[in-house]
Amino acid sequence: QVQLVESGGGSVQAGGSLSVSCVASSYTYDSYYMAWFRQAPGREREGVAVGYTGGGPITYAASVKGRFTISQDNAENTLYLQMYSLKPEDTAMYYCAAVWSGEGYCTSSPSKLSPSNYRFWGQGTQVTVSS
Repeated sequence: QVQLVESGGGSVQAGGSLSVSCVASSYTYDSYYMAWFRQAPGREREGVAVGYTGGGPITYAASVKGRFTISQDNAENTLYLQMYSLKPEDTAMYYCAAVWSGEGYCTSSPSKLSPSNYRFWGQGTQVTVSS
């Protein structure tokens, strides 16, 4: 069983920056797709950014590309999301998620950003951007 614990987030004015982090435990930090999702009230959960613990290209949602950066520290089993030029529409609960690449779900950019393809989830951390 994989456990994911997010931290960070908070409140910021539009144009500001925030970061969130996710510590993964209870599994070998290898061959996993690690992703950030977000969900605003009344809206579906959407993919924000996806990385692979074994390295390789990162997938970003069009709405955050150029403003958000995902990174990972494999030695610390930690996934980060740095958010710049934040907008009020970025306000949401941000979730960390993971799935073993061997399950074969994340075979394309759209599938990597689909929440239904992830098995493990954190509890979420709130990001609020005021105008």
